[in-house]
Amino acid sequence: MSNSKWLKPLLSLALAASVSTIAIAQDLPKAKLNVVGSWSNLSQYKNFEYPFWTKEIPEKSNGAITAQIKGMNELGLKGGEIGRLMKQGVIQFASIPPGYLASDDPRNEVIDLAGLSPDIETARKVTEAYRPVLEKLYAEKYDAKLLGVWPFSSQVLYCKAPITGLKDLAGKKVRTGTRTLTDFVGALGGTGVTLTFAEVVQALQTGVVDCAITGTLSGYSAKWHEVSDYLYTLPVGWSQVVHSVSNKTWDKMDPKTQAFLQKEIKGLEDRIWIAADKETTEGIACNTGNAPCPYGAPAKMQVVEFLDADRKALHTLLENVVVKSWSKRCGPACSADFNETVGPVVGITLP
Repeated sequence: MSNSKWLKPLLSLALAASVSTIAIAQDLPKAKLNVVGSWSNLSQYKNFEYPFWTKEIPEKSNGAITAQIKGMNELGLKGGEIGRLMKQGVIQFASIPPGYLASDDPRNEVIDLAGLSPDIETARKVTEAYRPVLEKLYAEKYDAKLLGVWPFSSQVLYCKAPITGLKDLAGKKVRTGTRTLTDFVGALGGTGVTLTFAEVVQALQTGVVDCAITGTLSGYSAKWHEVSDYLYTLPVGWSQVVHSVSNKTWDKMDPKTQAFLQKEIKGLEDRIWIAADKETTEGIACNTGNAPCPYGAPAKMQVVEFLDADRKALHTLLENVVVKSWSKRCGPACSADFNETVGPVVGITLP
């Protein structure tokens, strides 16, 4: 078969798809959207959220849909109040780590329970399995529609003092952004200290905490390497982000606009999942200088590789402490949801 014979059908399909997209874009009514993004100084916002809303959406909609986006830090938000503001209709679209809403409802913690997902593949399986529960939660609790869920780079430990493994967290004060990480640190004999992301550099600098947990690339972007010396690379979570829209905004939208946004946000979600795995490796390189850093001058932190024994110890803590502690906070119905969704993925069954 000649090249032209098999190329023609492909070109025809591509042309048809292009024409279809243009036709949909031309049919879209005008809309101006306001979006609360994640932290504006981090790569996820800079490389994905900001260009998606300010460039991609206007271009793909032929100018019908425009958006203004600000990072939650730029708006003076800490995160925990976003669910309430979305329910009130004050916020239209927002990205928020669900762990920040754990005080509202413990079901927000599940996809990022400490130690639940030792790798990016497991994290995605866990998220897809639990997604229907989150969709129902956001509809009922925040009057919002869940549109996407995606991770930051792997959450690891930044420490000022030497650390060789999990056992060294005993007696240390560790910044934990969520309740589940506090349970994890406490089970190791450490003390979890809840601080917002913006407070961590000063806390490490002044000795308020000895260690802090965040993503490999997030910590580099926020210059945590300037106030800590050791990077312990065992993944304890992924600081996943839920992107949702207030139903007060969504229900007023034209169905064509809804379909367009859902399709584009799904594409954004897939891209961020792929990038999170890559950024985990890049973040380690940038913090330690053990490989080229694509984001700036590499730092000189000492990398502390984890052993298989530490990975096994983390899973034991997950099963015996973290999941059971969460189950007590959340109740029997939550345990049932866990057993039907996440449990089979990670091999844990709650009573």
